[in-house]
This record gives sequence, structure tokens and C-alpha cells, in this order.
Amino acid sequence: MSGDGERGTDAPALPLRPPAVEPDDWSALRAFTPARLALGRTGASQPTAAQLAFGLAHARARDAVHAPLDADALEALLRADGFAVLRARSRAPDRPTYLRRPDLGRRLDDDSRARLRAAAPAAPPDLAFVLADGLSAIAVARHAVPLLRAARERLAGWSIGPVTIALQARVALGDEVGETLGARAVALLVGERPGLSSPDSLGVYLTWAPRVGRTDAERNCISNVRPEGLAPERAAATLAALLDGARRLGATGVALKVDGTAARSVGSAGS
Repeated sequence: MSGDGERGTDAPALPLRPPAVEPDDWSALRAFTPARLALGRTGASQPTAAQLAFGLAHARARDAVHAPLDADALEALLRADGFAVLRARSRAPDRPTYLRRPDLGRRLDDDSRARLRAAAPAAPPDLAFVLADGLSAIAVARHAVPLLRAARERLAGWSIGPVTIALQARVALGDEVGETLGARAVALLVGERPGLSSPDSLGVYLTWAPRVGRTDAERNCISNVRPEGLAPERAAATLAALLDGARRLGATGVALKVDGTAARSVGSAGS
């Protein structure tokens, strides 16, 4: 180096461009899955495009958890399709409490319970639907109504009670809603925990003879309902099969297989 701080003529030149992205031999598999595989590498690091895509997906997942459900818009869509609609809230007063206290999201607050009891149909319905924001309100906003439309077409002979829109709600809240309305079965449609490739995944939880205290083993779940996963029409067909099986068996959960038949290892509902 010279005394004035200038680079000597024999110093190595800095590279003019970053190293090229080295392709991955598994790259062809990316055409079949949104999973993060075969991203390639630049030296010992991920390529910039892959890192930026990860950051975007992570931000979308966080937004899905915290975004509120537009219950007014959802109710308007349901009423336009001829559904009667009720509103309810869990005991969680706000989103931060809901995320910290799952137990509060599993029970109705006092006002909601009283309103649902007053609005319960004189003739108990065969089935009640609950639309719960859960951990992804955007999943409910995008996919719940198409699923309800498709399900209603497949449930001839079933009396369907009011659809309840439930805020700050966990899965078990559906049991209390169904019990309060006197429904024989309850199907809760809830926004599932977002993944890094699926911020808008909808889950369906079906419980026969709903009541407070039912366990997860007494429910059937249909997961990943969205166009990129299980399309709403297919999910509706699965739900209809489960409902028919539940009516014959008198039970849901581990006693009932996904095709609507009894699980051999369980026997009858009374065993």
C-alpha cells in the first residue's frame, strides 16, 4: 500500500458480480409442490430470491394470524345465499388474549350464550354450522361460503340451523354453540394455523351430539380446504359422507372413518 492509502497495483481486484446461483439436481420436483426444496445456493448461502420469498411467506402467515374477520361482509354473503345468521364471541376479549389463552377461546361469553339460546329454533336442527375466525380469518373469508354452498347441495333431508359467525374462537367453541342451539351435529369451519405456503387453509371439525366437554377424539377433521389443497367441493362431499355415517352410527371421532363407515376397532357408539 502507498503512504496516501491508495491500493497498490499488485492488490487483488474485487469481484465485479456475485457468484452465480448453483442449480440443484432436484429442481424438477418444484413443479409438483410449493414446498421449499431445491432452492439452489450461492456459495454457502441461499440465493437472494429464495430468502426474499421466505420473508414474504412468513409475513403473510403472521398477517393471517392477526388480521380480523370482516363479520359484516361475511354475514352479507351468507344472507344473500339464504342462510340465517347468528353472531357469537368467545370469552377472549381481544386478539392478544386469544393467542395467549386458548382456554378462553373454547367457551362462549355470557351475552353470546344468552343470544343463541333465545334464537334457538323451536324444532332442533339436524346440523348447525359455525364459522370461526381461528388462526386465519382470511381462510374463512375466502373458502367458508363456497364450502357451505357445496355442502348444502349434498345434504338433502338434513335440517340446517342458523349459521353462527364466531369471533376469537377455537375448535371446541362449536360444541357449546351446537349444544345451545340443540343441534344433533355441529360442523365448525375454522381458519387453521398458517403455514409458510398456506396462509389461508380452512379446517372443518364435525361433532355428533355436541356438548361442552367433548374431546378431540370425538371429532372428525377435514383439513387444508382451499383451491391449492382440498377443493371446497371435495371437502363438502367428504363432510356429507361423514354426516351420513355419524347419523347411522350415532358418533363421530375415532369411531367413524372418513368414508362414513364405522371404525372396526371401536364398535358401536355405546361400547
